[in-house]
Amino acid sequence: MKIDVLTIYPGMFPGPLDESIVKRARESGKLQLGFSDLRDYTHDRHRTVDDRPFGGGPGMLMKPEPLFEAVDNLRSKNTRVILTSPVGRPFRQEIAKQMSNEDHLILVCGSFEGFDERVREHLADDEISIGDYVLTNGALPAMVIIDAITRLLPGALGDDESSQDESFSDGLLEYPQYTRPAEFKGMKVPEVLQSGDHGAIEQWRREQARLRTEQRRPDLLKNKSLNEN
Repeated sequence: MKIDVLTIYPGMFPGPLDESIVKRARESGKLQLGFSDLRDYTHDRHRTVDDRPFGGGPGMLMKPEPLFEAVDNLRSKNTRVILTSPVGRPFRQEIAKQMSNEDHLILVCGSFEGFDERVREHLADDEISIGDYVLTNGALPAMVIIDAITRLLPGALGDDESSQDESFSDGLLEYPQYTRPAEFKGMKVPEVLQSGDHGAIEQWRREQARLRTEQRRPDLLKNKSLNEN
């Protein structure tokens, strides 16, 4: 899979994406990452990528010309163009799964007060938000999206079952987990997990996953119910 990132802050990406699972996926060839500076697609001496909004208002907007030129240069036959923006649809595990099946993504990092609307209407295929809060720019959301997608690429985790048995993989939060020692400062591991009865363990985990989701993220249960109907 190939992901190109279009940003005015390419210096933010080295480091976080050069470690751990993403690093291994890149080294093995499962993931190709490219980073392009939007300012390289400007044609004035100030390398201008933003301008004031028509009609007035605070802040600046990202200009359409460099964005269209950059995407046209990076786009291939099977490319999907994704904007990172607080007005996008919420990023969820099922979206990460869908994206992991694409051949080529271009992640366009938002900045300033957002995009000229023509970018949304005529350039982008999708628009994603990672949460109901405002960040300085779209670089961190792009990193989050890349990390979530990479974990789902075949072989990226070494054990593909790992990505199938995590929080959100089945619409629920992950069940409680324990490791050795079996007792620590009077706190004991549930006996069922030490029983060796795999059927009972699986049932306990399902019950605990649903209970935890009811307590912490009841909205997920509502969504799961709607999807099953």
